[in-house]
Amino acid sequence: MPGSRSMTRLGSLEDLANFGKALKDQRLEEERQARLRAEAEKKRLEEAQIFQRHVQDVKPLPQANRASLDSPKPPPIARQRELDDERVLEESISDHMDVERFLETDDKLSYRRSGIGLDALKRLRSGKWVIKSQIDLHGLRTDEARTAVAEFLRDSVKQDHRCVRIIHGKGLGSVGKEPVLKDKVKRWLVQKDEVLAFCQAPPRDGGAGALLVILKAKSN
Repeated sequence: MPGSRSMTRLGSLEDLANFGKALKDQRLEEERQARLRAEAEKKRLEEAQIFQRHVQDVKPLPQANRASLDSPKPPPIARQRELDDERVLEESISDHMDVERFLETDDKLSYRRSGIGLDALKRLRSGKWVIKSQIDLHGLRTDEARTAVAEFLRDSVKQDHRCVRIIHGKGLGSVGKEPVLKDKVKRWLVQKDEVLAFCQAPPRDGGAGALLVILKAKSN
């Protein structure tokens, strides 16, 4: 079939021509990419040279002139000392001391340290001492109340508060309607050196639910 052979040769020539064109296009693209890379490298070198010219006379700052940016460290917390202080506060007051032998045999079961005149206690009962501060123990457990009382007495002496009030409650909200802290507070106060005298508060200051306490003067 002469016609078929002619058409086959024609197709082969066209394929060869297309293949040659594709190779030429690929070569041209590779040359273009190579030119772009060369131009980019040339520009990078030129910019680097410009930068070097501008900084060639710059000298680094001496080490001694640099500011220290280290932030100061906080002082250490004497946690062990705090724990020791808390332990001393708790151990310095007992719940089991027989307090009755220290109390005055009056209806208020008042207390005054040796060397404290009866007149000071009478003035306390009559409300002639000005109450400078107070603490309310309602809602505290025994251990919490013991620590709170010790800290309150210590702070009151530091502030030179000579007369303070401790509200221990009447026990109306406790089981059996008994005042849980009333007797314990008296035991604690008798054992504290800061306490010179105390008595049940008059009705206007809390009555059977509170104590008025005279503290020693602040030492200079």
